Amino acid sequence: MIKRILGAVAGLAFGLSAMAAHADEVTVFAAASLTNALNEIGESFTAKTGHTVKPSYAASSALAKQVEQGSPANVFASADLKWMDYLTDKKLINPDTRFNLLGNTLVLVAPLDSKLDKVELGPKVDVAALAAEGRIATGNPDSVPVGLYFKQAMERAGQWGKVGPKVAAADSVRAALAFVERGEVPLGVVYATDAAVSKKVKVVGTFPDTMHDPIVYPFALVAGKETPAAKAFLETIRSPAAKGVFAKYGFKVN
Repeated sequence: MIKRILGAVAGLAFGLSAMAAHADEVTVFAAASLTNALNEIGESFTAKTGHTVKPSYAASSALAKQVEQGSPANVFASADLKWMDYLTDKKLINPDTRFNLLGNTLVLVAPLDSKLDKVELGPKVDVAALAAEGRIATGNPDSVPVGLYFKQAMERAGQWGKVGPKVAAADSVRAALAFVERGEVPLGVVYATDAAVSKKVKVVGTFPDTMHDPIVYPFALVAGKETPAAKAFLETIRSPAAKGVFAKYGFKVN
């Protein structure tokens, strides 16, 4: 009996050491809005494969520039097509591994104690007036995807001239969300998924999809960094289980 137990323990130890020997680290550069979902998917991936996931979350623009400068990322996940195209054009992305997986919705948020009621947003709604004397936090409209989408919506509505000076430009969508959570600004423009994970803000309006280009999240492997573990992680991202996690956090899943 004791021999059998010792044999089982030895077999388990051998299995764990073998897994450790083949384990690898996957460095993932991903849009800040993917934080919660990718953390959950990464933990599951590690438990099943032994490979560890090292995520770095920030604005897609900042991450793309880091990849361009040689940062050792295996996987890049952007919150828009622009920055994935940027790296693809520079031949820093393996185009055969690229795919579009997720969508999102642009929303107007306010602190929980705000007196602002629900607003039916549209081209004729004066967004600048909703902020009164305050500012509107969002990603930097010159580079950060959420800010780019918001700027596009306001330009199509003919309102950017009034709204632009009111923008409190943040370096990522989560940074913009934090401005609203702390009550530093009366309004913010973030993704619906970011608003959903916060207990300190409320959604006061949703921008119609027709006011801006579709919000698309492309994923791909970084050229020259296509390790077996990275390939396995990218396949996991497309699995039904992972899609279920994304859907749970409010993403539109293709």
